[in-house]
Amino acid sequence: MKHVRERLEQELKQLERELRYELPQEIRRATAMGDLRENAEYHAALERQSYVRARVGQLRQRISQLSSLDMSQIPRDRVGLGSRVTLEDLDSGEEITWEIVLAEDGDPANGRLSIASPIGRALAGRQVGDEVTVRTPGGERAFEITGLVTVHDQDDQAC
Repeated sequence: MKHVRERLEQELKQLERELRYELPQEIRRATAMGDLRENAEYHAALERQSYVRARVGQLRQRISQLSSLDMSQIPRDRVGLGSRVTLEDLDSGEEITWEIVLAEDGDPANGRLSIASPIGRALAGRQVGDEVTVRTPGGERAFEITGLVTVHDQDDQAC
């Protein structure tokens, strides 16, 4: 989760630089070209400035949310943020392992499942032995949780 926050802070830093230095220069250059009513460069710079301001606001809000994330609220014996979950696909018998991550970090092809995804939401709060049926865009899938290592267990193993 720390790396997600760092990535968001880096993006915020780049956008703030663009907002403070680069975009005002572009707007000044475009203004110097004359008639602003038909000045595509001027309108593009203003549109980009509006987008960057909105994104900066979103990033600040998300970073604030991540800063207030209380690890003690994540369950120690159930699937939660940071857990590594091993599942058996009850239809195919295939074993799948996913790490439950923040939405910004989700990458199912690389074993990183967003807690906000349909499967992530269905798994949250479940324990080993629980069966879960999930409606996904690809159809309904049924899983049994066969293994669980929570974020707390991972911290203990790292020590």
